[in-house]
Amino acid sequence: MFEDLYSPLHQLKHPLLSSFWMKRDDLIDPYISGNKWRKLKYILSTAATQEKKHLVTFGGAYSNHLVATAAAAARAGLKATAFVRGEAVQNEMLVLCQLYGMELIFTDRESYRDKNACYEKFFGGRADTYFIDEGGASAEAVEGCAELIAELPSDTDHIFCAAGTGTTAAGLLQGIQDAGLKTKLHVVPVLKGGEFIRQEISKYTTVTDQLILHTGYHFGGYAKTQPELIQFMKTFIADQGVLLDPVYTAKMCFAIYDLVEKKQIPVHDKVVAIHTGGLLGIMGMKDKF
Repeated sequence: MFEDLYSPLHQLKHPLLSSFWMKRDDLIDPYISGNKWRKLKYILSTAATQEKKHLVTFGGAYSNHLVATAAAAARAGLKATAFVRGEAVQNEMLVLCQLYGMELIFTDRESYRDKNACYEKFFGGRADTYFIDEGGASAEAVEGCAELIAELPSDTDHIFCAAGTGTTAAGLLQGIQDAGLKTKLHVVPVLKGGEFIRQEISKYTTVTDQLILHTGYHFGGYAKTQPELIQFMKTFIADQGVLLDPVYTAKMCFAIYDLVEKKQIPVHDKVVAIHTGGLLGIMGMKDKF
């Protein structure tokens, strides 16, 4: 079902960088976009191999992962259920999930912390169900994200990506190492205390010499913003014609501009930013604009 999906590489303008590019994974698909497609690719393959008929996953009320899983399940002819963190609400994202046939189980935050217990309570003993962790975190997701490296120029000096769990970053780092490249991977955690991303990545690869974490661009925490970030986002979109979301990609791009201005990225190096999608989340942040 994923064979025809395509992600172009676009050159962007920058006042200092001479070679600034963006891998447009946001254009892969309207609903299974960005790193969500790459994470789900081998998860769905494994589920099919094991003859699973029902995907069970987890996420917040504005989770792009839930929408992507719901859409992917519908296209594959599978059932889907999501444990949604927090009290029962209704929003544009959850409406999309339900339109794709996904069942929603709203779960209090304390219970949600133990995802395996949630799964066992409702689906224990069900041989037809397949557990997908929050955000698709898994070895299969890392494998899918690693494939992105083969789609980039081999002379890329720096790759930037935003990170919430570290799964995508782990895949990119694995892909860099598998290809024997000297490319540096710059990871921008989008929540406070982002140093934990290093530990998450180390679950999949112990070689982290080419990994650089930039933990100072969270702007207050996950899904938090500040006027400076919103203004940067508006200017970037108007100048480049590329939509960003304030949760992930705006923080990543802000970091790139700031690091270049501080001369931490040489202006003649080739920089590729990974657009991980997430644009549906803008619908829930209208008050910030």
